[in-house]
Amino acid sequence: MFLGIDVGTQSVKALLYDADRQRVAAMHSAPLDLVSAADGTREQHADWWLTALRDCLSKFEKSERGGVKALAVSGQQHGFVALNTDGEVLAPVKLWCDTSTVEQCTQITEAFGGRQRCIAELGNPILPGYTASKILWLKQHRPQQYAQLATILLPHDYVNYYLTGERSMECGDASGTGLLDIRKRQWHAGILAALDSERDLAQALPPLAAAGAVMGRLRATAASELGLQANIPVACGGGDNMMAAIGTGSVCAGRMTVSLGTSGTVFATADKPVVDSSGIMAAFCSSTGAWLPLLCTMNCTAATELTRQLLAMDIDALESATARVPPGANGVLTLPFFNGERSPDLPHGKGCIFGLDSTNYSPGNLLRSAMEAAVYGLRGGLEALQTQGCGIDSVRLTGGGAASAVWRQMVADVFDLPVTVQSIDEGAALGAALQALWVWQGSDGDQQALQRLVDVHLTTDAERGCAPRTEIAQRYNEYYQHYRRHIEAVRHLYT
Repeated sequence: MFLGIDVGTQSVKALLYDADRQRVAAMHSAPLDLVSAADGTREQHADWWLTALRDCLSKFEKSERGGVKALAVSGQQHGFVALNTDGEVLAPVKLWCDTSTVEQCTQITEAFGGRQRCIAELGNPILPGYTASKILWLKQHRPQQYAQLATILLPHDYVNYYLTGERSMECGDASGTGLLDIRKRQWHAGILAALDSERDLAQALPPLAAAGAVMGRLRATAASELGLQANIPVACGGGDNMMAAIGTGSVCAGRMTVSLGTSGTVFATADKPVVDSSGIMAAFCSSTGAWLPLLCTMNCTAATELTRQLLAMDIDALESATARVPPGANGVLTLPFFNGERSPDLPHGKGCIFGLDSTNYSPGNLLRSAMEAAVYGLRGGLEALQTQGCGIDSVRLTGGGAASAVWRQMVADVFDLPVTVQSIDEGAALGAALQALWVWQGSDGDQQALQRLVDVHLTTDAERGCAPRTEIAQRYNEYYQHYRRHIEAVRHLYT
């Protein structure tokens, strides 16, 4: 058995993978609360993750827990966990979807020499979701806690710290901090000085673990609380997108994953750094020793869920209603920026609905329009990958939205690419379990060994795959351009 833990925004999930039988033996989850405020604040408390993790593990049979040989942790990216010298958490954790730090992004960018210098030297601009601006926010808004700051961790790193007592990061998740030179896989002294010129923040950043490394061993206290064997290896883990790349098999060129979750992501593995001069696509490292260019939208299933809840419809009713509506939602167009937006860069953006008249103002059109808008936003990632020379021949779909037949076909048509779904579609949690297996096998970071492993353990579900429909794909191309024009029309309202 290999244990994959996924610390998400809405829940913590634990998955036991039986490598001998190539199946998920058991899986449990526990919900998480979210602290939200009108200024864009989105926070959680780090101890919520540990409580939820213990809850998950308690649901497994004792024999299942006793069979675990290794584990790895996937975590929501960009969250800032501040520890003091005793390892105590100093403040609530600002999450990836927190947009209250726009001012701090501007201050860091200006101090470093501008957006283009950030992209040139780091590979990425400093965006509100990234960890860097959250650190400056703590310095300015909670100076007493900042003065005690001894270690900067990300959510999955903090769970690793609980499990092993070791403070570390790995390059995949670290590249989402805005503090890493993604080409050299090193912390960048210049951006740290721009963030705080009076203090060497490098001393608060943990060492970077190599891909495929054993990050530590499960300490006795955590083992006892979780019902696991002490001293089993804990792989380095990674950000949820990096683990989803493993869990969907996107570990070599040509394979692209689209994740339809609360946020939406498009990413593909590359054997060299892929830096987008416009800053639209994030230049990330993978958790496998390669690179993972990625586009993230902050409103994906979040937009459809808001609409579904407003209309008091369950999931089955949503699927039925949207299946009856033609592509283009009879002229209804949504800009789904309910949580602000990263792609396009509109952190103060708001949700907008266009094209309504007395003939098309219906629940089905509103719902399908929200779904289409989420996919339009992600199509920009495909275009950015293609511009950077990444040849993409198919889409591997994951996330909650992948359960929808309407959404699967919509992605195929909007992207004009065939769509496949894994037989075991557990994305990041499964990816973490497979990383634990990779490390346990003593691969020492061998990427070819990882590719062989995922090709053995991951199969696609032929019944849920779908191909693009030529005529509809052409129509969707027109609708997508219409969507782009509407973004430009409202941009000045929210900047």
